[in-house]
Amino acid sequence: MSITGGCLCGGVAYELNGQLRDVVNCHCGQCRKTHGHFAAYSSVSERDLVFKSDATLSWYESTPGVAKRGFCAECGASLFWKPIQEPRVAVAAGSMDAPTGLRTIKHIFVDDASDYYDFTDNLEKVSASMS
Repeated sequence: MSITGGCLCGGVAYELNGQLRDVVNCHCGQCRKTHGHFAAYSSVSERDLVFKSDATLSWYESTPGVAKRGFCAECGASLFWKPIQEPRVAVAAGSMDAPTGLRTIKHIFVDDASDYYDFTDNLEKVSASMS
């Protein structure tokens, strides 16, 4: 099953063709500042991410030598988080066209969560982990 997605203006459009990890909510400070709230990401092998359009795709190395973030330079949509040394890319779940068939499985970096929301679900909660 392939899933399509992209940004608000259409400058970035993609297709995901491989096995996707279920969604993990990241509450780290970088994700909160990038998304304006916590970030919900799936993950896929980099070779299974096919761009239909990447005319406005830009990358920002948010953690030098460790990770970069992909976003649309036109509409500002935050789309990807990529560990530089790994063959996987995290894809913002909200940028995928429904239905995805995915489910949310856990929260990470919960110690960095902001003070304006509570965890009210029964999902696994991890203090500091990228897994």
